[in-house]
Amino acid sequence: MKQDNTGQRNAGRIRIAIAGVGNCASSLIQGIAYYKALTEDNTDRSPEISNGLMHYNLGGYLPGDIEVVAAFDVDVRKVNKPLKEAIFAKPNCTKAFFPALPDHHVTVQMAEVLDGISPHMDDYPDDRRFIASDEIPCDVVKVLKDSGADMLINYLPVGSENATRYYANACLEAGVAFINCIPVFVASEDGWIKCFEERGIPIIGDDVKSQIGATIIHRTLAKLFMDRGVKINHTYQLNVGGNTDFLNMLNHTRLKSKKISKTEAVQSQVVHRLTDDDIHIGPSDYVPWMNDNKVCFLRMEGQGFGSIPMHVELRLSVEDSPNSAGVVIDAIRCCKIAKDRGVGGLLISPSAYFMKHPRTQFSDEEAREMVEEFITGKRER
Repeated sequence: MKQDNTGQRNAGRIRIAIAGVGNCASSLIQGIAYYKALTEDNTDRSPEISNGLMHYNLGGYLPGDIEVVAAFDVDVRKVNKPLKEAIFAKPNCTKAFFPALPDHHVTVQMAEVLDGISPHMDDYPDDRRFIASDEIPCDVVKVLKDSGADMLINYLPVGSENATRYYANACLEAGVAFINCIPVFVASEDGWIKCFEERGIPIIGDDVKSQIGATIIHRTLAKLFMDRGVKINHTYQLNVGGNTDFLNMLNHTRLKSKKISKTEAVQSQVVHRLTDDDIHIGPSDYVPWMNDNKVCFLRMEGQGFGSIPMHVELRLSVEDSPNSAGVVIDAIRCCKIAKDRGVGGLLISPSAYFMKHPRTQFSDEEAREMVEEFITGKRER
């Protein structure tokens, strides 16, 4: 039993499965162990244990209540390996900020490759690209059921359209909630929303919005321009990095949904519609030595009082994968709250606050207030 602003709650474990044991999964799993260790430390670290989280105690659940019970991947260096080893296997390159992980008793299982690996990766060194295992794929639905997973977190590479839908269908069949952290449109499409609603299964998505990332900063600046009466004429957001996400996105055929997701996240905060020539947002290049560091170059041009021109230029440098992990921990706990309450279908409030491409866009201030009301039970979804 843990105390929260909703009162006493029966808060037990949150059992999650993960599709894609890459950098984001590594940061999430390290983070769960990191916050759990701080909780168990008897010293007073209350400011530190809340660092990077919307709430340390969210709806009666702490980060350390999250337990990984199943994991799926297709890379030969991860399949059949203990999860605590697989999250540090190549081509993962995120920071090992809490490497002393406890035993998870979870072995990474082989899944269907489908469109999870882009063919262009064959042109790159083994330590940078995905290498498919020749193991026979497991029965994902059976694993989800046998593991007792409450939800599946989708961390597949950008452009994995077929593979994402495969996992979404597996969740529907297994009765497991789905959190879609990538820009394949499932939680923002009416057909999929209806399927999850009819089965009473929660879904959150699409495309996770990092804690202090390029999208949230761009959205905030766009809203600031609008609120202060400055018309935006042109804007761009260019991103470079050295992880497998950026390598994967060198194949521009995989970028359609990603560009839509990031562009609409910013465009939704601008009262006038910018043409495709006036707004450009997307990954720009892959720089191997940068590893999991991501650098964003952002420019906004507008007209203020008397139509006098002005512009803002910004450079943001972040570790890409940890930047999203805290948001996902909060999304996981919101998803569990919905399950506890018997609420299925699209979770509108968590999707609006945690994701770039929700079914309906709101301002970040409004979305945060919606999530707070959802946590306390004033709002169902």
